Amino acid sequence: MKSIWLTALRVLLFFGTNILAFPTTPTVPPVEAGNFRVKDTSLTHLTVHRKTGEVFVGAVNRIYKLSANLTELRSHMTGPVDDNAKCYPPPSVRACAHKQEPTDNINKLLLVDYSGNRLLACGSIWQGVCQFLRLEDLFKLGEPHHRKEHYLSGAREADGMAGVVLGDDDGLPGEKKKKKGGSRLFIGAAIDGKSEYFPTLSSRKLVADEESDNMFGLVYQDGFVSSQIKIPSDTLSLYPAFDIYYVYGFASRTYIYFLTLQLDTQLTQMDATGEKFFTSKIVRMCSNDTEFYSYVEFPLGCTKDGVEYRLVQAAYKHRPGRRLAQALGLSEDEDVLFVVFSQGQKNRANPPRETVLCLFTLHQINLAMRERIRSCYRGEGKLSLPWLLNKELPCINTPKQIGDDFCGLVLNQPLGSLRVIEGTPLFDDRTDGMAAVAAYTYGEHSVVFVGTRSGHLKKVGSVLPLSLSLSVSLSFLPSLSAFNFRPPRSSGLCLSKTSRRDSFLPHAAPGKNHSNCL
Repeated sequence: MKSIWLTALRVLLFFGTNILAFPTTPTVPPVEAGNFRVKDTSLTHLTVHRKTGEVFVGAVNRIYKLSANLTELRSHMTGPVDDNAKCYPPPSVRACAHKQEPTDNINKLLLVDYSGNRLLACGSIWQGVCQFLRLEDLFKLGEPHHRKEHYLSGAREADGMAGVVLGDDDGLPGEKKKKKGGSRLFIGAAIDGKSEYFPTLSSRKLVADEESDNMFGLVYQDGFVSSQIKIPSDTLSLYPAFDIYYVYGFASRTYIYFLTLQLDTQLTQMDATGEKFFTSKIVRMCSNDTEFYSYVEFPLGCTKDGVEYRLVQAAYKHRPGRRLAQALGLSEDEDVLFVVFSQGQKNRANPPRETVLCLFTLHQINLAMRERIRSCYRGEGKLSLPWLLNKELPCINTPKQIGDDFCGLVLNQPLGSLRVIEGTPLFDDRTDGMAAVAAYTYGEHSVVFVGTRSGHLKKVGSVLPLSLSLSVSLSFLPSLSAFNFRPPRSSGLCLSKTSRRDSFLPHAAPGKNHSNCL
């Protein structure tokens, strides 16, 4: 199992789900630097409130709320809880024949539901139930756990789940009064072989009443179609180890995206030694597609000096600065994606330390997907999604205008591709192993930071021209798990781990003395 300290904290922009551009001026002044340390637990995830700058931290058996300068304000206990991973449904719902014992609750997902003014914290106990906590004081508003829709994943890995909360007002111009219960959760999760219990990808309702039976209900469901995708039992019969690990999720314009890591069934099947090969993919759906007819996935990778990098480790969506946008031929409101890959396609749980940071544009990705959809509607090729369809189905020639807003029909879906979307390599690291990435616009420049498994935070320079060089390397207590920016205030958070404690360490904001910072 991959150590949760290598890549569990995927770098989250202060929004998690906001698809609007960042404010161009600070809403509050920069705060003085502080730090937060814990000795008796391990930190797994963090998210930063996009308006207040308050920091919410997920941990083993705890949730913390910190001020913008990292002073602890509140904490909430989530475990240990009497449980047994073999109990389904949870022992709190039905008596279980398996012995229960105190079990750590590992935080696997931490998101802010702004419309509901609440924090969503999903853990590893009771087959993956979630708690809703009030943002002000972490008071538990509810913990729905009595219906199958309330269990999101029984897998215990902290780094196999990603989600996006989308409110009704997200992406709309101007201010709009938020209505509690108007949000949706797009969630992808590793299922640990239990496809009969859990979908790998789904869209869920976040209703106003935290204890409602309708909480986490599928956005759409009838006898044949629903807002979910399950790994077929036939796939698991052929490849018992098959799973999909969700590394990063985000929203951009009218789409929801996930970056995933999964078993490459074709390469694994061809290998005579039985060695497992993995592939990285980017998944896209329309945010208003309740039937998932718009599901498209493409392999994702990067090549530098003739060497392929195909194991996605971390990603970060970024609104580019003026100079980067001009260099790429983009407008400043078009998103780019920074992605860290490890070398090759083997050893998902312990990936090589040879890593590369690559740049993708969402324009490039969407263009490839649009052309793939158009070719399929011309009857060219096949659907190319063997893990989901278990056979090769031909594309059906159907006259249809396919524009940027096309969200699928009942035919020619779900759709995959054999073509790998290649990123532009910017910076490689062959010793420390990059495991986290974030970017920030400073003036007209886009500046990129990476965290490594060996405990270093590296500022690797401005992205112009399209290559990076190491500017500064700061050594933290090993190992550095991740870091998080607080735009627009531009003070950063770093998470480091020793054998005895975890720490958040800040670095300076613009205008401060940077002599000891990056």
